[in-house]
Amino acid sequence: MRYLTFSAPGESAPRLGVLDGDLVVSLPGTLLDLIRAGGLKASGYQRQGTDPGPRYAANEIRWHAPIPRPSKNVFCVGRNYLTHIEEGARARGVEVKLPDAPVFFTKAPTSVNGPFDDIPWDRSVTHQVDWEAELGVIIGKTGRNIPKSAALDHVFGYTVINDVTARDVQKNHFQFFKGKTLDGFCPLGPVVVTADEFGPPQGKQIVLKVNGALKQNGNTRDMIFAVDAIIASLSHGLTLEAGDIIACGTPDGCGFARTPPEFLQDGDVMETAIDGIGTMRNRIAAHS
Repeated sequence: MRYLTFSAPGESAPRLGVLDGDLVVSLPGTLLDLIRAGGLKASGYQRQGTDPGPRYAANEIRWHAPIPRPSKNVFCVGRNYLTHIEEGARARGVEVKLPDAPVFFTKAPTSVNGPFDDIPWDRSVTHQVDWEAELGVIIGKTGRNIPKSAALDHVFGYTVINDVTARDVQKNHFQFFKGKTLDGFCPLGPVVVTADEFGPPQGKQIVLKVNGALKQNGNTRDMIFAVDAIIASLSHGLTLEAGDIIACGTPDGCGFARTPPEFLQDGDVMETAIDGIGTMRNRIAAHS
Protein backbone atom coordinates (compact mmCIF):
# COMPACT_ATOMS: atom_id res chain seq x y z
CA MET A 1 0.00 0.00 0.00
CA ARG A 2 1.05 3.57 -0.73
CA TYR A 3 -0.32 6.12 1.73
CA LEU A 4 -0.41 9.89 1.42
CA THR A 5 -1.91 12.94 3.04
CA PHE A 6 -3.62 15.37 0.69
CA SER A 7 -6.16 18.12 0.26
CA ALA A 8 -8.98 17.60 -2.22
CA PRO A 9 -9.57 20.22 -4.94
CA GLY A 10 -11.15 23.32 -3.45
CA GLU A 11 -10.35 22.24 0.12
CA SER A 12 -7.52 23.03 2.54
CA ALA A 13 -8.09 20.40 5.25
CA PRO A 14 -5.73 17.42 4.94
CA ARG A 15 -7.11 13.93 4.35
CA LEU A 16 -5.62 10.45 4.49
CA GLY A 17 -5.48 8.66 1.17
CA VAL A 18 -4.20 5.52 -0.49
CA LEU A 19 -2.72 5.73 -3.97
CA ASP A 20 -4.39 3.37 -6.46
CA GLY A 21 -2.68 3.87 -9.80
CA ASP A 22 -3.34 7.46 -10.85
CA LEU A 23 -6.19 7.83 -8.38
CA VAL A 24 -6.25 8.70 -4.69
CA VAL A 25 -8.87 7.00 -2.51
CA SER A 26 -9.86 9.06 0.53
CA LEU A 27 -9.85 7.25 3.88
CA PRO A 28 -11.05 8.36 7.33
CA GLY A 29 -8.64 9.59 9.99
CA THR A 30 -4.95 10.35 9.64
CA LEU A 31 -1.93 8.27 8.77
CA LEU A 32 -0.78 8.44 12.40
CA ASP A 33 -4.18 7.11 13.49
CA LEU A 34 -3.91 4.24 11.04
CA ILE A 35 -0.35 3.35 12.03
CA ARG A 36 -1.21 3.38 15.71
CA ALA A 37 -4.26 1.19 15.02
CA GLY A 38 -1.99 -1.40 13.44
CA GLY A 39 -2.60 -0.63 9.76
CA LEU A 40 -5.53 -1.17 7.42
CA LYS A 41 -6.37 -4.72 8.47
CA ALA A 42 -6.43 -3.84 12.15
CA SER A 43 -8.55 -0.76 11.46
CA GLY A 44 -11.16 -2.82 9.65
CA TYR A 45 -10.61 -1.42 6.15
CA GLN A 46 -10.19 -3.85 3.26
CA ARG A 47 -9.20 -2.72 -0.20
CA GLN A 48 -11.43 -5.38 -1.78
CA GLY A 49 -15.12 -5.79 -1.10
CA THR A 50 -15.84 -2.50 0.67
CA ASP A 51 -17.30 0.79 -0.47
CA PRO A 52 -14.23 3.03 -0.91
CA GLY A 53 -14.24 6.70 -0.08
CA PRO A 54 -14.20 9.46 -2.69
CA ARG A 55 -11.59 9.18 -5.44
CA TYR A 56 -9.52 12.00 -6.86
CA ALA A 57 -7.04 12.28 -9.70
CA ALA A 58 -3.51 12.34 -8.25
CA ASN A 59 -2.56 15.32 -10.43
CA GLU A 60 -5.45 17.43 -9.09
CA ILE A 61 -4.82 17.23 -5.35
CA ARG A 62 -2.45 19.12 -3.07
CA TRP A 63 0.11 16.78 -1.55
CA HIS A 64 1.11 17.23 2.09
CA ALA A 65 3.82 15.42 4.02
CA PRO A 66 2.36 11.96 4.79
CA ILE A 67 2.74 12.81 8.50
CA PRO A 68 2.39 16.61 8.46
CA ARG A 69 3.02 17.09 12.17
CA PRO A 70 4.97 14.26 13.83
CA SER A 71 4.31 13.77 17.53
CA LYS A 72 8.01 14.15 18.28
CA ASN A 73 11.24 15.15 16.55
CA VAL A 74 12.36 13.26 13.47
CA PHE A 75 15.27 10.99 14.40
CA CYS A 76 18.25 11.29 12.03
CA VAL A 77 21.48 9.40 11.42
CA GLY A 78 24.61 11.30 10.42
CA ARG A 79 27.78 9.97 8.80
CA ASN A 80 26.18 6.73 7.62
CA TYR A 81 27.80 6.36 4.18
CA LEU A 82 31.55 5.98 3.75
CA THR A 83 31.59 8.17 0.63
CA HIS A 84 29.82 10.98 2.50
CA ILE A 85 32.29 10.72 5.37
CA GLU A 86 35.16 10.85 2.86
CA GLU A 87 33.84 13.91 1.04
CA GLY A 88 33.28 15.71 4.35
CA ALA A 89 36.80 14.90 5.51
CA ARG A 90 38.26 16.23 2.24
CA ALA A 91 36.23 19.43 2.50
CA ARG A 92 37.30 20.04 6.10
CA GLY A 93 40.90 18.84 5.68
CA VAL A 94 40.62 16.18 8.38
CA GLU A 95 41.30 12.47 8.63
CA VAL A 96 38.61 9.99 7.59
CA LYS A 97 37.22 8.31 10.70
CA LEU A 98 34.33 5.88 10.69
CA PRO A 99 31.81 5.93 13.55
CA ASP A 100 31.73 3.00 15.94
CA ALA A 101 28.01 3.48 16.50
CA PRO A 102 25.24 5.37 14.67
CA VAL A 103 25.48 9.16 15.04
CA PHE A 104 22.02 10.39 16.06
CA PHE A 105 20.49 13.86 16.00
CA THR A 106 16.95 15.16 15.41
CA LYS A 107 14.92 17.62 13.37
CA ALA A 108 11.99 19.45 14.98
CA PRO A 109 8.39 18.75 13.88
CA THR A 110 8.24 22.34 12.57
CA SER A 111 10.89 21.44 9.98
CA VAL A 112 8.56 18.94 8.24
CA ASN A 113 7.42 20.11 4.82
CA GLY A 114 5.41 18.74 1.91
CA PRO A 115 6.89 16.77 -0.99
CA PHE A 116 6.11 19.51 -3.52
CA ASP A 117 6.15 22.57 -1.27
CA ASP A 118 8.64 25.42 -1.35
CA ILE A 119 11.59 25.34 1.05
CA PRO A 120 11.60 28.68 2.91
CA TRP A 121 15.07 30.24 2.88
CA ASP A 122 15.51 33.01 5.43
CA ARG A 123 18.57 34.87 4.15
CA SER A 124 18.98 36.60 7.51
CA VAL A 125 19.71 33.16 9.04
CA THR A 126 21.82 31.31 6.47
CA HIS A 127 23.66 31.74 3.17
CA GLN A 128 24.63 28.07 2.74
CA VAL A 129 21.57 25.90 2.11
CA ASP A 130 22.52 22.35 1.11
CA TRP A 131 20.77 19.09 0.23
CA GLU A 132 20.85 15.53 1.61
CA ALA A 133 18.71 12.77 0.07
CA GLU A 134 17.77 10.09 2.60
CA LEU A 135 15.63 7.00 3.13
CA GLY A 136 12.97 7.59 5.78
CA VAL A 137 11.69 4.80 8.04
CA ILE A 138 8.26 4.95 9.70
CA ILE A 139 7.97 2.88 12.87
CA GLY A 140 4.81 0.79 13.01
CA LYS A 141 5.10 -1.09 16.29
CA THR A 142 6.20 0.46 19.57
CA GLY A 143 9.21 -1.13 21.21
CA ARG A 144 12.29 -0.66 23.37
CA ASN A 145 15.54 -2.65 23.33
CA ILE A 146 14.52 -4.09 19.97
CA PRO A 147 16.95 -6.81 18.82
CA LYS A 148 18.45 -6.41 15.37
CA SER A 149 16.88 -9.70 14.31
CA ALA A 150 13.37 -8.32 14.98
CA ALA A 151 13.97 -4.69 14.02
CA LEU A 152 12.32 -4.75 10.59
CA ASP A 153 9.18 -6.25 12.15
CA HIS A 154 8.71 -2.85 13.82
CA VAL A 155 8.71 -0.93 10.51
CA PHE A 156 5.40 0.25 9.07
CA GLY A 157 6.84 1.67 5.89
CA TYR A 158 9.34 3.86 4.08
CA THR A 159 9.40 7.34 2.56
CA VAL A 160 11.76 9.89 0.98
CA ILE A 161 13.36 12.62 3.11
CA ASN A 162 15.55 15.56 2.12
CA ASP A 163 17.59 16.60 5.16
CA VAL A 164 18.00 20.20 4.01
CA THR A 165 20.86 21.80 5.93
CA ALA A 166 22.15 25.29 6.67
CA ARG A 167 25.89 24.50 6.62
CA ASP A 168 27.06 27.83 8.06
CA VAL A 169 24.61 27.55 10.97
CA GLN A 170 25.68 23.94 11.53
CA LYS A 171 29.33 25.01 11.65
CA ASN A 172 28.71 27.97 13.96
CA HIS A 173 26.84 25.86 16.51
CA PHE A 174 29.36 22.95 16.49
CA GLN A 175 26.58 20.33 16.15
CA PHE A 176 23.93 19.13 13.73
CA PHE A 177 20.62 20.17 15.30
CA LYS A 178 20.24 23.93 14.72
CA GLY A 179 21.47 23.97 11.12
CA LYS A 180 19.23 21.07 10.15
CA THR A 181 15.98 21.97 11.88
CA LEU A 182 15.05 25.35 10.43
CA ASP A 183 11.39 25.72 9.50
CA GLY A 184 10.50 23.75 6.39
CA PHE A 185 13.91 22.04 6.13
CA CYS A 186 12.52 18.47 6.15
CA PRO A 187 10.42 17.75 3.06
CA LEU A 188 8.96 14.28 3.35
CA GLY A 189 6.96 12.07 0.98
CA PRO A 190 5.40 11.86 -1.49
CA VAL A 191 4.01 8.62 -0.05
CA VAL A 192 4.71 6.10 2.67
CA VAL A 193 5.11 2.67 1.08
CA THR A 194 4.32 -0.19 3.45
CA ALA A 195 7.18 -2.49 4.33
CA ASP A 196 5.61 -5.51 2.65
CA GLU A 197 5.38 -3.67 -0.68
CA PHE A 198 8.77 -1.93 -0.43
CA GLY A 199 10.70 -5.09 0.39
CA PRO A 200 14.21 -5.19 1.91
CA PRO A 201 15.33 -1.58 2.55
CA GLN A 202 18.95 -2.15 1.52
CA GLY A 203 19.66 -2.08 -2.22
CA LYS A 204 17.49 0.94 -3.13
CA GLN A 205 18.87 3.70 -5.36
CA ILE A 206 18.80 7.25 -3.96
CA VAL A 207 19.03 10.16 -6.41
CA LEU A 208 18.97 13.93 -5.99
CA LYS A 209 19.01 16.50 -8.79
CA VAL A 210 19.21 20.29 -8.67
CA ASN A 211 17.67 22.05 -11.67
CA GLY A 212 17.88 18.75 -13.54
CA ALA A 213 21.61 18.20 -12.84
CA LEU A 214 22.48 14.98 -11.01
CA LYS A 215 24.11 15.71 -7.62
CA GLN A 216 23.63 12.51 -5.60
CA ASN A 217 23.43 8.96 -6.91
CA GLY A 218 23.79 6.42 -4.10
CA ASN A 219 22.37 3.15 -2.89
CA THR A 220 21.09 2.12 0.54
CA ARG A 221 23.22 -1.04 0.36
CA ASP A 222 26.18 1.25 1.13
CA MET A 223 24.90 2.33 4.55
CA ILE A 224 27.46 1.73 7.29
CA PHE A 225 24.59 0.93 9.65
CA ALA A 226 21.65 -0.75 7.91
CA VAL A 227 18.06 -0.04 8.90
CA ASP A 228 17.88 -3.00 11.30
CA ALA A 229 21.09 -1.91 13.07
CA ILE A 230 19.84 1.69 13.31
CA ILE A 231 16.57 0.61 14.96
CA ALA A 232 18.35 -1.75 17.37
CA SER A 233 20.82 0.95 18.43
CA LEU A 234 18.31 3.79 18.69
CA SER A 235 15.83 1.71 20.70
CA HIS A 236 18.44 0.63 23.25
CA GLY A 237 16.99 2.20 26.39
CA LEU A 238 14.77 4.52 24.31
CA THR A 239 11.20 3.68 23.37
CA LEU A 240 10.39 3.97 19.68
CA GLU A 241 6.68 4.60 19.21
CA ALA A 242 4.36 3.84 16.32
CA GLY A 243 4.54 6.80 13.95
CA ASP A 244 8.12 7.79 14.77
CA ILE A 245 10.25 8.77 11.78
CA ILE A 246 13.93 7.95 11.21
CA ALA A 247 16.07 9.49 8.45
CA CYS A 248 18.87 7.04 7.67
CA GLY A 249 21.69 9.23 6.37
CA THR A 250 22.84 10.51 2.99
CA PRO A 251 25.34 9.34 0.35
CA ASP A 252 28.02 11.58 -1.15
CA GLY A 253 27.34 14.44 -3.53
CA CYS A 254 26.41 17.20 -1.09
CA GLY A 255 27.05 20.78 -2.11
CA PHE A 256 29.41 21.79 0.69
CA ALA A 257 31.95 19.13 -0.34
CA ARG A 258 32.11 20.07 -4.03
CA THR A 259 34.94 22.03 -5.63
CA PRO A 260 34.07 24.83 -5.48
CA PRO A 261 31.29 24.40 -2.90
CA GLU A 262 27.74 24.67 -4.23
CA PHE A 263 24.78 25.99 -2.29
CA LEU A 264 21.15 26.39 -3.25
CA GLN A 265 19.88 29.70 -4.61
CA ASP A 266 16.46 31.30 -4.83
CA GLY A 267 14.33 29.44 -7.37
CA ASP A 268 16.47 26.29 -7.49
CA VAL A 269 14.44 23.07 -7.70
CA MET A 270 15.52 19.87 -5.96
CA GLU A 271 14.22 16.48 -7.09
CA THR A 272 14.74 13.77 -4.46
CA ALA A 273 13.90 10.18 -5.43
CA ILE A 274 14.19 6.64 -4.08
CA ASP A 275 13.42 3.48 -6.03
CA GLY A 276 10.04 2.07 -5.11
CA ILE A 277 8.76 5.21 -3.41
CA GLY A 278 8.72 8.19 -5.77
CA THR A 279 10.09 11.68 -6.33
CA MET A 280 9.75 14.91 -4.36
CA ARG A 281 10.20 18.30 -6.05
CA ASN A 282 10.92 21.30 -3.83
CA ARG A 283 11.77 24.85 -4.89
CA ILE A 284 13.93 27.17 -2.80
CA ALA A 285 11.96 30.32 -1.93
CA ALA A 286 14.11 33.07 -0.45
CA HIS A 287 12.91 35.73 1.96
CA SER A 288 14.51 37.88 4.64
